[in-house]
Amino acid sequence: MSVFSSTWWSAGGTAGNMAVAVRTLCCSALRGCSRQLSTTCGLQAGEKWRKEHGLAPGGTEYGPLTDLPDWSFADGRPAPPLKGQLRRRQEREVLARRIVMLNSEVDRGIEMWKVKQEEATRMEQHKKSVLLKPKGKLIMNKKKPQLETN
Repeated sequence: MSVFSSTWWSAGGTAGNMAVAVRTLCCSALRGCSRQLSTTCGLQAGEKWRKEHGLAPGGTEYGPLTDLPDWSFADGRPAPPLKGQLRRRQEREVLARRIVMLNSEVDRGIEMWKVKQEEATRMEQHKKSVLLKPKGKLIMNKKKPQLETN
């Protein structure tokens, strides 16, 4: 009996039952198939080799073929930059500015941390200097063991 036959509908089938029947039919049809589907993404041609040699994964991200002009004038003057070259140059400038800004933030953070550490050590030394000092016999008892060990 076909899943889509009129007798199936007349038997009181619902849309939910229809979906189960279609899924069962599709799964049983795919089981007999010897070919398996792969859900992994494929690598670009030569990507592994380029990574091993320190190059960009794709051939058009950076390098002489992307960065250098395609042509020049016969008298040796360079060609005007292309739109893609101008866009990449601007992206690199923005990235360089951001790197410099983040680096200065890190430097300021390190300086602030050092200042806080110095302040904490000063406060600790100040607390130790303000503590009450032993007097009388306690001073004499502390000095005697030091003299005996020498």
